[in-house]
Amino acid sequence: MLPAPITYCFYRCRGLCLQTWIVATFAIMMASAPLQASTAPKTSACGYLAGLIDKAPPSGPLFLPSYPTVESGPLHGAAYLYDNAVAAIALVGCGEQDKAYRIGSALLWAIDNDRTWHDGRLRNAYAAGVVGNGPVKLPGWWDNTQNKWLEDRYQVGSDVGNMAWAMLALLSLDDVNAGSRFRDGAARLGAWVAQWADTRGTGGFTGGTFGHEPTPEVRTWKSTEHNTDLAAAFGLLAIRTGDSRWRDKATVAEYFVNAMWDPACACFAAGTAEDGVTHNPILALDAQVWPLIALHGAVEKFASAITTAEQRMSVDEGFSYGEDRDGVWTEGTGQMALLMKLLGRIGRADSLMAAVESQRSPDGGFYATTAHELPTGFVLDTDPTKQRLYFRLSHLGAASWAALAERGFNPFTVTKGLP
Repeated sequence: MLPAPITYCFYRCRGLCLQTWIVATFAIMMASAPLQASTAPKTSACGYLAGLIDKAPPSGPLFLPSYPTVESGPLHGAAYLYDNAVAAIALVGCGEQDKAYRIGSALLWAIDNDRTWHDGRLRNAYAAGVVGNGPVKLPGWWDNTQNKWLEDRYQVGSDVGNMAWAMLALLSLDDVNAGSRFRDGAARLGAWVAQWADTRGTGGFTGGTFGHEPTPEVRTWKSTEHNTDLAAAFGLLAIRTGDSRWRDKATVAEYFVNAMWDPACACFAAGTAEDGVTHNPILALDAQVWPLIALHGAVEKFASAITTAEQRMSVDEGFSYGEDRDGVWTEGTGQMALLMKLLGRIGRADSLMAAVESQRSPDGGFYATTAHELPTGFVLDTDPTKQRLYFRLSHLGAASWAALAERGFNPFTVTKGLP
């Protein structure tokens, strides 16, 4: 039970932060969904991602839908920034850089063509499809009961972790043929994130913003996962630009992540509460895996995090999001498969990839989870009595991590190696 005065309401939204009534709607939808995986002929995860680009209009900057099979409601046509950033990096790892350019170009367009903001930030989600004519569209849906167009408050906000992934995506596309435009875009995002550096406790960066313009709420909690993302993004930006200021910011984020290590449980805390000091004790898989992939020397220093994950979060040949073990989290299982491959533990990586492959959806993609509803241990911002859930839907993020694991491509270094 969490202490009553502290609201541990956020860790990573990435498409989970929906209004409370949406959770109930999807619960009804998923109740009749089959749990069997698709038996249709399968292309590679890389082939699936490339096919999503090929099915889109043939030219122009492009955002891909995060949940391509959803036909109505708040997730229909929603292109989450995180999912698209990971997809772009995965396409680079797949040797499909020209296809990744389209997503990267959409990120650059969105920085310059927001309906309100012109300060270097991106939103947590956009409307899927080709962009390039006027302000980039945000996702939303028509509510017949209220007879008006609605937008989700998470989708229109700006998480620093999502900004970090966009930075990594742009830097994965930074090469001599592209000039400096992708690198410059990453630097603009980094400059916006820099304002959220925090002096409380062990430093690091706070969460960003939540809600609509003109005065979105400022998030004062800090996330281990977000700071891991930022340590990698700022570190890579320092290498690409030769500017030591970015290295200093990477050090701030990395120091925070190291401070979240709890030797007693051999695990990373999920981050802090709103006070910026009190540790959030929830055990989350990506908070254990990502530091080992992203931070120099972490895989040796914090190797026992792997054992903790195996003992407390493994389920049905894969891994759950947290300790509930109510089902396999496909994306996280792919993350662990990638870590195992990078460590040279090929047998274990192959067994985890088999679990990922077993979750193919009829559209050729990958279900987010084996469960109708997979709890995360975190709760909704709009209703702290309701849990955030992953649903059994075909998910771009799951497919992207499957492709990264398939190719052994590290999204934090944009190479086939550990930092």
